[in-house]
Amino acid sequence: GPDHFRLLPLAGLAGAIFLILADTLARTVLSPSELPVGILTAFIGGPVFLFLLRRSKREYAL
Repeated sequence: GPDHFRLLPLAGLAGAIFLILADTLARTVLSPSELPVGILTAFIGGPVFLFLLRRSKREYAL
């Protein structure tokens, strides 16, 4: 089965790196003003979530 002992810390590290990159991008894309980080993460995370949702439906379809 999956090794959650390694997966959980790596998921946390990947999430932290993703948020740092999103924050940096949100501060620099519209230079004098800032874009809210939540909007940027929603634009990236929404399609990723839909992709994972569609993929899981295909795996469990009869």
